[in-house]
Amino acid sequence: MSIPETRVGQVDVGEAARQLEAATHDARVAFDCIQLGELDRAHTHAITARAAVDAAENLLRAALGEGLRSPG
Repeated sequence: MSIPETRVGQVDVGEAARQLEAATHDARVAFDCIQLGELDRAHTHAITARAAVDAAENLLRAALGEGLRSPG
């Protein structure tokens, strides 16, 4: 995921939270798949969990970057 074009003050940190919830879910599914011996499915869910974490990180970096700008 790339950071969408936003103006100052428009980064949705709620989306970062949603991405982390998705990552948690995918990590749990990957864990369960490993327990069931379904390694291909586990691999797929591990990759999607990582993608969601990366997306959340990008959003948080953008939000932090906006917070460091001085007004005006």
